[in-house]
Order: sequence, then structure tokens, then C-alpha cells
Amino acid sequence: MTVLARRLFLALFAVLTLATPALAAGRAPVILVSIDGFRAEYATRGLTPTLAALAADGAWAPEGMRPSFPVNTFPNHYTLITGLRPDHNGLTDNTMYDAARPGVKFSMGARDQVQDRFWWDGGEPVWVTAERAGVKSFIMFWPGSEAEIHGVRPSQWSVYDEALPAFDRVDRLLGWLDLPAAERPGYMTLYLEDLDTTGHHEAPDSEALNQALGRVDAALARLTAGLKARGLYGKVNLIVVSDHGMAPTAPDRVIFLDDLAPMDAVTVVTIGTVSGFIAKTPEAEAALLGEHAHLACWRKAELPARFQYGTHPRIPPIICLPETGWVLTTREWAARRPPPRPGGSHGYDPEDPLMRALFVAHGPDIRPGSLLPVFDNVSVYPLIMRLLGLPARPNDGDPEATAPALR
Repeated sequence: MTVLARRLFLALFAVLTLATPALAAGRAPVILVSIDGFRAEYATRGLTPTLAALAADGAWAPEGMRPSFPVNTFPNHYTLITGLRPDHNGLTDNTMYDAARPGVKFSMGARDQVQDRFWWDGGEPVWVTAERAGVKSFIMFWPGSEAEIHGVRPSQWSVYDEALPAFDRVDRLLGWLDLPAAERPGYMTLYLEDLDTTGHHEAPDSEALNQALGRVDAALARLTAGLKARGLYGKVNLIVVSDHGMAPTAPDRVIFLDDLAPMDAVTVVTIGTVSGFIAKTPEAEAALLGEHAHLACWRKAELPARFQYGTHPRIPPIICLPETGWVLTTREWAARRPPPRPGGSHGYDPEDPLMRALFVAHGPDIRPGSLLPVFDNVSVYPLIMRLLGLPARPNDGDPEATAPALR
């Protein structure tokens, strides 16, 4: 090689190293897929052959992954990518208030709040650390990805669009892998909510739910087929998770808040399954606290220690938790809704097997045939960071919980 040729080679190598640090370091890209509401048990129904194939040739937690409290969508999605429990990452529930923003209510449907970093800066998601290290992150619909968290955005992100079909989402992700090497992401996410929606409306043991499992598996089949067509199957680390499970509910398993305390003496922050309240009078507080039929209520500082929840200022002063399958509501709210029917919900005790979430991993850095015992979902984050070759931020996870899944 001539001196000129060598200089050109070194210059090109330097450019590629700066442009694609994950690949230059010998790291395989990571794709994190969330199937919202996928109860761990669903994977044993024989209706998801693509998922079963990934599990058989990769790592699987057969009895599921334990979600964090409260067992709701936004808190657990943010826990998965920060390694921090909701009590520490600030996403304390799907609905929140903060004294620093008087009169402002955060909710999943409040676009201006979802896009405000104020609510998210309590944690540092994978993509923020990755982008700062030069690893491009392309994020599809993951909670938090619409905000400029710590002043950093993913290289690509999208405003959540529930109407975008699952196959179109998969095709968009596969298109990212068709980009020139210097533009290709090292970290990607995909989010699918069909199963959660069906589980709420039709119940987790319904035929409709089983059909939704088929649709979810078809989306995974499209993803794996696309990877194979590109020669990338087995060369990309694929992690498939869910945020929580799903329990059956019924019209005769309803608790009315009105029967516990006067409604004009209670401010409702969240209600349904795990619920949060502000009592306006000592009498209302006394009426709420304690054991009730199919319901327990605590001051937030007195919650069972195993919930690891109750210190963050965004958590309401009183937290109530129904028994699994029961729903807390108000008579006024119930009167405005259609007659109740069997359905499903989450937000119950994270120790209940019905709340356990999915975990499957497959790829060049995953040990085939590895079976993991039940572990806490905070430990997904250190696994992702290890696969990316990036230093994990301080977190609540245990790297040893998923270490057996690694080659």
C-alpha cells in the first residue's frame, strides 16, 4: 500500500468510526420492541409461533417479568429505558400533577405535556445517552420520545399515531436499516398497542384477544422476514418486552368511591385500578385510609415497602389499590358510561402473575436457549446498555438478573 493510499484508508476509517461508533466498536444494533399489554402467559397459548421461535433460539422469561408499581403504561415504559422505578424517574403514573406547575395536569393524551421535558427529566432514557455518545437512535412512539429530554432528542422520532398500522410501523423500521451505513441507527424502538386495547375492551381470555395475538405475531414475522431479507437476522439484537399484563374485570366487581367518602371532600388524581386522591378534610382522609371490601388505601409514605413507591412529590397523598379484577370508580362516572361488560385491566399488585410482562431476546449477543426466572423490569435497562457498549447511568436495575441471557 502506498503512503497516499494508506492515508486515504486511515481517513476513511476515521470518518466511519465517527459516523457509526456502535458498528465501529463491533456492536450489533439493538431493536427494542414493546407489545403493550402482553401478559407473560399469552406466550404459552401456542398462538405466537414467531415469538416462540425467537424465544427458543434466544432468551426467554417463561414466567414473565415483574413490572414496577404502579403497573401502568407510561411509568413502566419509562422504567424499561431508564432503569429507574417510577418513584425515581418522575413518571409516577399515566396522570400526574406537580406543585411546580399549578393547575397543569399531565396525561397520556395531553400532547403539550407529553412533549414537555419538565415531566421526563427525572430519568435519562437510553437514546439520550446513546446520542451523546454518537450512537444514532431512531425511536417510534416510545413514551418520552416526543420531548427534548435533558436537551437531547433522538436522531429520528415521531408523534404518536395510533392509526398507523402495525405493518407500516415495521416497514418504517426496516427502512431505517436500508440507510447508508453512516446514517443507520444503532438503537431503534418499535411500539404496538393493539393487544392492550383488545385486552381492555374484550378481556384477556376472549377469542378477540387470541386474534390480536395472531396480529401481533404477524407483525413480528414481518420484522424477522425483513431482517432475513437483509441478511441481518441473527446479526441484530432484538429485545421484545411488554409493560404489564392484563387481568379480567367484570360488571359486578366495582367499588364506588362515593361509598367511602363524600365526593366534594376528595380530589381525584387517578382512578380505576391503582388510584390516587387528595383528601380535602381530615374526616375524608380517615374515611379513605385502611382496609375496605376489595380495596386497601394508604398514605403514600406508608405504602408496603415492596412497592418501592411513595417518596416522589408527584405521587398523591393517598394511594388506593383494589384487589386484582376489581375497579374503583364513582357513581357519576359510571352513569355517564355505557353499561359495563366483561373486559380487562392492569394497575394491580405487581406480584400478581396476571400482571407479569413479556421478555424475549434474540441476537448475536444472546445465548440461545437461556431461560430466565422472574426478574424486575428495571433490569432491562442495564442489559440494553451492555449490548450497546455504553455506560449505564445510575439505576435501580440488577445486571446479574439478565446476565445468563448473554453469550
